[in-house]
Amino acid sequence: MTDTPGCDEPFVAELGPLRSLQFDGLTMQSVMSVVEPDALALDYTRAMMGFLLFNPHPRHIVMVGLGGGSLAKYCVRTLPETRFTAVEINPAVIALRDRFGIPPDDDRFRVVCADGADYVRDCEDAPDVLLVDGFVAAGLPPRLGSADFYADCCRALTPGGVLVVNHWAGDSRYAVYAARLREAFDGRVLAIGAEDGDNRISFAVSGRRFRLRAARCWDAARRCRRCTAST
Repeated sequence: MTDTPGCDEPFVAELGPLRSLQFDGLTMQSVMSVVEPDALALDYTRAMMGFLLFNPHPRHIVMVGLGGGSLAKYCVRTLPETRFTAVEINPAVIALRDRFGIPPDDDRFRVVCADGADYVRDCEDAPDVLLVDGFVAAGLPPRLGSADFYADCCRALTPGGVLVVNHWAGDSRYAVYAARLREAFDGRVLAIGAEDGDNRISFAVSGRRFRLRAARCWDAARRCRRCTAST
C-alpha cells in the first residue's frame, strides 16, 4: 500500500511490517519497523552510530537530512543527555514526521526546515557530532558533496568533533566526494562499507589525530543492533 505521490514528492509505502519513505517508488530513503518504530532497521544507520567510539556522550548532535527520522529517534531514546537538531530542506518530508513517530519538538529535540549546507555554514552552536544523510530523489545534492561544505563541517564542529557522512558507493562522483572530505579533514577520515547495500559511511574527526579500525566501528554497529533487539 502506498500514498499517492506527486512529482518528486516524498510519500509513504507500506510493505508488511515495514514503512518506508520514498520519492520514486524504487529506492527507499528510510525504513521503519511498525513493530519496533525506534529500531535502526537499516545496516547503514547502525554503521553511522559508530561515532559513539569517538564520543560516547555528545553534548549536541546536528543531522542534515531528516528522512523518516530513524537516527533521530534512536539518538533521542538512547542518549538522554544529548540535544539533537535535525535539519531538513523539504517541508513535505517534515510533514510526514507523525507517520514515522518522530517526536514533537522540545528542549532536547527540534526539527529545522532549512538548507543543511547553509545551516552548517552559519552554525553558531558548535555540535560535537554532525550526521549527514541528505538524499533527494536524484541522489546526493551537489552542495552536500562540495569542498566548501566539508570545509564548513570541519569549522563548525567542536575540537575533536566527528562528521559522519552517508555516501552511495554507486554514485559516479563518490571518489570525488571522498577526496574532498579527506582534504577538508587533513586525511583524518575512516570509511566503511555497510554490510547490506552500497552505502559507504565516512567518519572524519576535527582537530585531532585518531587511530581506529573499521572492525571497531562495526562492533559498535552490532551493539546498536543488540540494543534495539532488547527493547
